[in-house]
Amino acid sequence: MSENMGFGSACVHELPEMRTTRPHELPIYATSSFVFDSLQHGIDMFAGKEPGHTYSRYGNPTVDAVAEKIARLECFGTELKALGLFTSSGMAAIHTLALGLLKSGDKILTQANLYGGTTELFQKILAPLGIEAIYTDLSNIENAAQYLAAETGIRLLYLETPANPTMACVDIAALSALARQRGCYTAVDNTFCTPYLQQPLALGADFVVHSTTKFLNGHGNSISGAIVGADPALMRERIWTSLKITGTNGSPWDAWVVNNGLKTLELRMDRHCSNAMAVARFLEQQPAVSRVNYNGLPSHPHHELAKRQMRNFGAMLSFELSGGLQAAIKMVDRLRFCTMAPTLGDVDTLVLHPATMSHRNIDPALRQAQGITDGLIRLSVGIETEKDILDDLEQALERL
Repeated sequence: MSENMGFGSACVHELPEMRTTRPHELPIYATSSFVFDSLQHGIDMFAGKEPGHTYSRYGNPTVDAVAEKIARLECFGTELKALGLFTSSGMAAIHTLALGLLKSGDKILTQANLYGGTTELFQKILAPLGIEAIYTDLSNIENAAQYLAAETGIRLLYLETPANPTMACVDIAALSALARQRGCYTAVDNTFCTPYLQQPLALGADFVVHSTTKFLNGHGNSISGAIVGADPALMRERIWTSLKITGTNGSPWDAWVVNNGLKTLELRMDRHCSNAMAVARFLEQQPAVSRVNYNGLPSHPHHELAKRQMRNFGAMLSFELSGGLQAAIKMVDRLRFCTMAPTLGDVDTLVLHPATMSHRNIDPALRQAQGITDGLIRLSVGIETEKDILDDLEQALERL
């Protein structure tokens, strides 16, 4: 700040950076742009000759640090060197990845039991662009192989495992190997598991997407997403370009909040898993419950596959009430401790009715065929005291 500067200018201009020592915690770089030392410095940075930050839509120190941490967690314990990108939401991550990889005439091979928002993205946004989604049973490896062999134009195999909300699993390693043989990419939504419970890249997938809003953050106070790619060059050339041009980048604030959540990820997921197992076993014994979807139970059709590709069985489960929609309404309205909210992955136990909420815009016949009935209730089991969760469920299920 010059002594000859006017008062108004002194108000506007920044002082030189005051930092003298390295901060213990990740700072929030709340700036839209960064300063060049000279015109040549700016030219070299925009030309890619010199690394650095120019504009926060292209990259930001807070955002990049969290994207890198998520990428390292996805590769933890392996020799993989992946690249991560931080996006404004989980849906932005899927959309950015699709636009970076696919063009009109390309096809996506996927499963019918996806998160409802993903299905809507494929049908309402990508389909009009000439990118077709083909839905099939990917738990049948031979069926998937036949599609990959017969359908020209399949460029992306998109997996969600465990699937929302039935917890159905598909074999990541086997499907990724098939896709690679046919020259197409594999992407896995790893939101439910997090890298602590499942590492799709280590199983052969090319990309992982997350709604970091959920378990990676864990506290329900931000919206954001992430893409992690096993090929850093491909990520820089195509996926980062898609993010930069469409403006789907996440904010420094949201990245900072997710970073705080990541610090307790292992601790939280261990408690989520133990509580969910207790809830699943409890629900299996309830007369009003006709079916429990939890991979940790031997009764789940994909229990053995989940044991093979997951380190533990996660926080998510769903259960069907034999009384259908009316029983579901009565039971949910009786809850006093668990919370009804349209999200998952928070530290408290959350309840959702998929048929009227997350999957309400999916064709009813398709929904029913995937086991998403009017009597199905989804639970995101929290980290509270186990007995408090069980007591609330017990009183809500009484006399149904």
